[in-house]
Amino acid sequence: MKQDKRVYISIFWIVLGAVLAIWQFAGNTDEYWSGLGIALLVVGVLQLARRIKYHRNAQYRENIDTQNNDERNRFLSARAWAWAGYLYMLVGCIAIIVLQIAGLREISQTISFTVCALLIFYWVSYMFLHRKY
Repeated sequence: MKQDKRVYISIFWIVLGAVLAIWQFAGNTDEYWSGLGIALLVVGVLQLARRIKYHRNAQYRENIDTQNNDERNRFLSARAWAWAGYLYMLVGCIAIIVLQIAGLREISQTISFTVCALLIFYWVSYMFLHRKY
């Protein structure tokens, strides 16, 4: 059931991507939407190809199931997300300072908002997990 749902989602991305690309090529929107449409189309096709391979190839299915359910891989994934968050905060804070010095205040402010939002998300997540565990 879960795999069938993923196939339908992949087909949805393909259809949405095709509609966005065709909509732009018809002259109704700008290039952003065609780029997004083509990207969604490619992602949908790649996901659908992976789902088909998953259903048809038992060895591939076993390897994917092992990767998804292995505790070591889950631990490594969680650590990678943590490192990505730390690096984003560090690079974001440095960029805020550099952009302020360069006089690009709007970009600096936008990055400041994202850093602040990430800190709020972290705090809310921490409080939720602290109560749960």
